Amino acid sequence: MSKKSIINGAIILTVAGIITRLLGFVYRIFLSNAIGAEGMGLYQLIMPVYALAWSISCSGFTTTISKLTAQENAKGEYGNIKRFLWQAVTITTSIGIAISITLYVFAEPIAMSIFQDQRAAMPIQILSAAIPFMAFGSCLRGYFFGLQETMIPAINQVFEQTVRMAVVFVLAGFFIPLGLEYAAALAVIGIVAEEAASLFFIITAYNRHKKTKTAIFKRPSMSFSKSLMLLCGMALPLTSTRVIGSLLGTFENFLIPRRLELYGMTTSEAMSTFGQISGMAMPLIYFPSAFLTSLAISLIPAVSEATAIKNFNRIKHTASRSMLFSSIIGFCASAVFVTFSYELGSVIYNQDISEMLILLGIMSPFLYMQVVLAGILNGLGCQVFIFRNSLISSVINIGFVYFLVPQYGVNAFILGWFVSLIITCGLEINKLSEMVKLEFEFKNWFIKPVFAAVMASVAVKLLEDRVVTPLIGETLGLAVSILFLVVTYLVFILLTGCLRKADITSIIKFK
Repeated sequence: MSKKSIINGAIILTVAGIITRLLGFVYRIFLSNAIGAEGMGLYQLIMPVYALAWSISCSGFTTTISKLTAQENAKGEYGNIKRFLWQAVTITTSIGIAISITLYVFAEPIAMSIFQDQRAAMPIQILSAAIPFMAFGSCLRGYFFGLQETMIPAINQVFEQTVRMAVVFVLAGFFIPLGLEYAAALAVIGIVAEEAASLFFIITAYNRHKKTKTAIFKRPSMSFSKSLMLLCGMALPLTSTRVIGSLLGTFENFLIPRRLELYGMTTSEAMSTFGQISGMAMPLIYFPSAFLTSLAISLIPAVSEATAIKNFNRIKHTASRSMLFSSIIGFCASAVFVTFSYELGSVIYNQDISEMLILLGIMSPFLYMQVVLAGILNGLGCQVFIFRNSLISSVINIGFVYFLVPQYGVNAFILGWFVSLIITCGLEINKLSEMVKLEFEFKNWFIKPVFAAVMASVAVKLLEDRVVTPLIGETLGLAVSILFLVVTYLVFILLTGCLRKADITSIIKFK
């Protein structure tokens, strides 16, 4: 098997992810300014339906196709790859069509009984059209990820975000003046256009790619029934994890505004607070994880290949270095969010979300670490374990929302999320320790990055308050200060010996 760099794939996906997220921020800023926090709250209320439809129709199959493609590619069984792919496409698209019809027919009862907001009905009906496109396209993206040919999914990612933005910007003047219901519907129309354009792009790419891969026409060595059983046996636990996670997430999103009302907020205030945390603060927190999300996607086929040839030392070493990078990125992001909590909300959204950003910033290293851990464990085939952890996390989150939000407000929700992350990360690290003898490097994964983050934050904050902001203003001063903090942080990381040349070389070569 040829040695493939997981970093190359991660970098390609990261560049695409950064471009997409930057475009997404422009889009969210436009949308939040146009429809306000309450409108963003209504839009975010609908999004779990989209997540649930994705979970049921294709989530488990996308990851499974990536894993099986990598596994069969390592063994040269190209005929099996094609059979797995089209079995998955048939199953997921059929499920997607059924979900689409169900959502369209029952949109109003869903809006009234689940969300208790009739304004959600029309956006749900429009959203239903996107599901079959999404299901079909997700399988083809999984195929390219499994071959570790990340350029096509990366370009597709940027393309679909561009289409969504273009549609929403063009139609905004017609829909937004009609009210919040139509504003939310406009955002959903953007999703439908995005998924349709994405499917057209990925099918075109697959047909061109197929012409250059004559080996893909090789006869399958596995029977139809055996391949179907293997496909479903791997996909169903993953699908169950995502479906239950989405159901619990939908219930949690429904519950948060209601429990905030018991805290003493009006319906409008509760929806606005929900919009601030889910539509404004969380996208900021997730932005620095672009590289780690890409790394996790690249880790699944890479670890699957290593597992197929039983090279567990290679998996252990790569897992250890990946965890180190997630820690370094996580604590750097934490320093940025805590240090500039007020400035980020003020400059980007013209709102004060500083308290949310401080709390979310403190937990961000664990959030990013969990992303990488999930990628490694998926590559090792630990779908049932991931499913159990997902349940534990959701139960903790919902418990905090139900029992503590009425007493302590939105901070109780953030605290519950933090507690669940610490517990699930601990369980996942312990699982890796059992499977590949992964050792928890407390000094390099925690002590040194925390020290670097504190030192960089103190130095930059003193400079910002006394020099940068007075000279060049708040917006440009914020950008310069963040850049200076990141550079200072990396200097301390290198000075403490947290990151060595061997660490970078080992993950790049993946050996």
